Amino acid sequence: MTDRPVRPAPVVLTPCADGPILVRGEVEIRDGAGQIVPRRRATVALCRCGASAIKPFCDGSHKAIGFRTDDEGSRPEEPTT
Repeated sequence: MTDRPVRPAPVVLTPCADGPILVRGEVEIRDGAGQIVPRRRATVALCRCGASAIKPFCDGSHKAIGFRTDDEGSRPEEPTT
């Protein structure tokens, strides 16, 4: 039997249209002072609207403030009349 090193799962970042960035995988998240921010879940949502009360994590505030992203490719097309 060969002992092969175990490869960690890749880190995957997924921007949500008009919402947070989902982070999956083993990655350290640090605050502005360089301190590690504890993670309580395997997948976390990072705020990118700036309105979250629990930064750096998302608390859903983007919905209340009408935050929009430029990710036109990830947004369904609006019907034309």
